[in-house]
This record gives sequence, structure tokens and C-alpha cells, in this order.
Amino acid sequence: MTVIVVDTGFAADTWDHGFAARDERAANDTRGLDLTSDTDPADLGNLMLGVEAIRIDFPSFADGRGFTLARHLRNLGYQGRLRAAGHVISDQYAMARRSGFDEVEISDALAARQPEEDWVYRADWRAYDYRSRLSGPARA
Repeated sequence: MTVIVVDTGFAADTWDHGFAARDERAANDTRGLDLTSDTDPADLGNLMLGVEAIRIDFPSFADGRGFTLARHLRNLGYQGRLRAAGHVISDQYAMARRSGFDEVEISDALAARQPEEDWVYRADWRAYDYRSRLSGPARA
């Protein structure tokens, strides 16, 4: 099983339309698309068309390519549901939200090691945006 993480903590998975790999999508008539972390960003414009939800795989917590894919999708105008799935740790939650993800899907085992409080602690991701801290208040 898996656990969905949102800004308020652990939540039920409300997406019940399935996800399919890009080469299986047409045959399965799903509204969700699974992308691997090695997806070429140049392909994203065509892949996002007609898709209501995209789930991007994180094979390792050290693999940040999924964050780049999410940012590219949002910059291209994708407004659907965007989910990070796999090895995302609570310390990365703020980065996931800032890069464009709406939610994170983690395993039950990871949820047991990093309980809901760890994720909620990082849910105020807008308050810790380094760009706003750099600009800070105007100085005289």
C-alpha cells in the first residue's frame, strides 16, 4: 500500500482513474500518466496533452530529476494533478511543492519511518522560499 502526503498530512488517495506508462496509455484509456525520472524534458509538451494527472517516479531520494520534470511541466502550462512517487523523504517535501507537485506518494514503510508530523512540519513550504529571503525587506 501507499500513503499520500499533502500539506495537511497523510490523506486518502482520491485518484481512482489509474496511471499508465506512456507506451500503454492509449491501450488502457487511463486519464493518468506514469513518467520515469529519465523522461526527456523535450517530450513533455506532447505527453501532457489530455492527461488529468501525472505521477513522476523517484527511484532514489538522491535522484532529483523528477523535480526538474515537474518544474518543466508547470512552465509548459500543465495544470493537472502532479504527484511525486517513490523515494521522496520528508526533508524534500518543500522542494517537491515548490517545483510544482501537488502531492507525494510514499510507501507504508517510509510513512512508518517518517511519520505524519515530519511531513506536516515541512508543509509551510512557502515560508521558506530562499528567493523571498534573499530579496528581503528594502533597505535604506
